[in-house]
Amino acid sequence: SSTHGNIEKEKTLAIIKPDGLLGNYTDDIKRTILEYGFRIFKEKTVQFDEATLKRFYAEHSSKSFFSSLTKYMTSGPVLVMVLEKDNAIADWRALMGPTDSSKAKITHPHSVRAMCGLDTQKNCVHGSDSTKSAEREISFFFRELSADIITEHDEL
Repeated sequence: SSTHGNIEKEKTLAIIKPDGLLGNYTDDIKRTILEYGFRIFKEKTVQFDEATLKRFYAEHSSKSFFSSLTKYMTSGPVLVMVLEKDNAIADWRALMGPTDSSKAKITHPHSVRAMCGLDTQKNCVHGSDSTKSAEREISFFFRELSADIITEHDEL
């Protein structure tokens, strides 16, 4: 199969966090995703262990909230999805709404985080913030999709 830039749609990583999964928001979130024109290209449920989570969120490891993020994200399963559409990264970030769910409820009442998030950390969903992040995050969970993506890894 040949890939031409204009045929393959942009992909982004979306995660429904433990509170979204355990709060039974999965169907509502997936319905919203599809209504906004995304295709769910791949999905799987994952239970993070601490080591895997620390690799995934490595860029946040020095931040004050990292230990509570680790505790929260390992507290239950997450649903990892690769979403596909034109402008997928920006569109998913817009659909998620602001990081702080309490603000999202006021400023972006139709966003996913307004629907099911609680605060800045328990905000129900994750989305890649750039093309580079999307490539890294997708290949983190779906090795088989990283064949076309050339990335540099600093293996320790």
